[in-house]
Amino acid sequence: MVRLYADEQYPYPVVELLRTLGHDVLTVQEAGKANQGIADSDVLAFATNENRAVITQNRQDFFRLHRIQPDHAGIIACTNDRNWEALANRIHEAIALEESLPGKLIRIVRPAI
Repeated sequence: MVRLYADEQYPYPVVELLRTLGHDVLTVQEAGKANQGIADSDVLAFATNENRAVITQNRQDFFRLHRIQPDHAGIIACTNDRNWEALANRIHEAIALEESLPGKLIRIVRPAI
């Protein structure tokens, strides 16, 4: 099980599927931080303080944050994929390959059709 923090635009169906796979996923909404225009750096800081890896589709901004703030609890950056189950399974499999997530940037890419 991994502790994750889903950013504000992350698809909730994927959150639910990750939970069924045994992951502890907290959403921005559940943390009471929705609709506040919180900067991505603050999202990452909150997740790090909570010992949670951020899960996001905001790839560009979090790639940049990883370069300038490498001391984090992990970032899982995903391409957009409407096949929620396949996306959740790819995330689950990628996490399983890692011994730990702190300081790592994991890229989850939708396979070509």
